[in-house]
Amino acid sequence: MSQAEAAVGVAPVRATPTDVVGLGRLRAGGFITPALILIGVFLVFPGVWTLYIGATNFRLTGVAARQPDFVGLENYRRALTDDTFYHSLWLTLLFVFGSAVIGQNGLGFTLAWALRDARAWVKRTIEALVLLAWILPSSVVAFLWIAMLDRDAGTVNALLGRTPGVAWLIEYPMLGIIVFNIWRGTAFSMMLYSAALSSVPPSHLETARLAGATGAQTLRDVVFPHIRRYALTNTLLITLWTFNDFSPFLITAGGPGRDSEIVAVYIYNTAIIGGEMGYSGAISLIVLLMNLLLALVYLRAARTRRRSA
Repeated sequence: MSQAEAAVGVAPVRATPTDVVGLGRLRAGGFITPALILIGVFLVFPGVWTLYIGATNFRLTGVAARQPDFVGLENYRRALTDDTFYHSLWLTLLFVFGSAVIGQNGLGFTLAWALRDARAWVKRTIEALVLLAWILPSSVVAFLWIAMLDRDAGTVNALLGRTPGVAWLIEYPMLGIIVFNIWRGTAFSMMLYSAALSSVPPSHLETARLAGATGAQTLRDVVFPHIRRYALTNTLLITLWTFNDFSPFLITAGGPGRDSEIVAVYIYNTAIIGGEMGYSGAISLIVLLMNLLLALVYLRAARTRRRSA
């Protein structure tokens, strides 16, 4: 208390713990409000709007575009009995398993393992080339692949010496987009596994070498137990990304026919080409639920492994 306050008998005003906590919450709210607004605008609102149009016959053109009618669960019933949807779902599973779970996982780990003891300039050069495929715009990469796989003047057919060449994107469309996605997305797996391998104690690797363990035994008994959490995280992320990837549309547009029409492309063709926004909204919600289920399975597996470790 100051002398002036003591003279007039006025007690100093002190902040109570409740006031401090309230002020801290107010400041914290100010920091997170912009993030909440962005989440609401770009995630919550589109999700609610998709849920709404999925229960209507909303279309891009016609009367239903101006005054859509409520149809309830009709779009979902149609999706669950649509052979075309199941066909696209099957192609998506092949695409995800072939290009992400096997391709990107395997090639990413192989590159990370091979480069761990490489010379600095070799490692940087290979990493730069792999990253370049990942950071280039999808439209540029798609054009390069179309040119490379062209039947008449493509690089692949020129290297194979075939005249006339093979129309790769027509005769093998799924193989084409699977190899394309492996080439494009391996960079993330390589970087994650490079960081994961740095967590393996060198003393453990040296002990395995002195004990006469083969390369396969070292990977199985020493390396994989240390990086399995990283492997699960990587598999979850690349699986979800690949499941919803739209880049194959730039190469094959789902064709020829529907031979490479994965779910993301099927939704686009249904909504934009076919104009059936309501039906595509229902399919989008089904795909969202499948993604959530897939994420829960991976998280459950990660928890089980963590408890057993």
